[in-house]
Amino acid sequence: MKIAVINGPNLNLLGTREPALYGTETLADIEKHLLTVARELGVELTFSQHNGEGEIVDAVHALRGRADGALVNAGAYSHTSLAIRDALAGIRIPFVEVHLTNIYAREPERRKSVLADAAMAVICGFGAYGYELALRGLVKRLPVAANG
Repeated sequence: MKIAVINGPNLNLLGTREPALYGTETLADIEKHLLTVARELGVELTFSQHNGEGEIVDAVHALRGRADGALVNAGAYSHTSLAIRDALAGIRIPFVEVHLTNIYAREPERRKSVLADAAMAVICGFGAYGYELALRGLVKRLPVAANG
């Protein structure tokens, strides 16, 4: 089973960007931990991070026929990008939307996700651990054919 992990704008700054809000783990730390979990689950992961909306859309399109599912943290684009939402819906692979913070406890403009209605699930507020929860949940919910 192949799972893609797509991260959006500013997530390359994790560990140094507002650590009181986003934590001190870097994106590399998160990826390293996810690889350990993936080995346990018997899945293959690919990782990408993009700061531009169009780059994320291109990365999503590239998953078609190459991934069984995805974890997506589109960052601030989660709240605004119909293009990313439409790309995810268009390729028809199950995905889990991930947020490090609890978006519902933040500024009003961050309390709505335009991706959520197309997602299998949304994980938010658990910091970096949310990625592990999302991966485990996605693998558990994927069709048996993809699991085996």
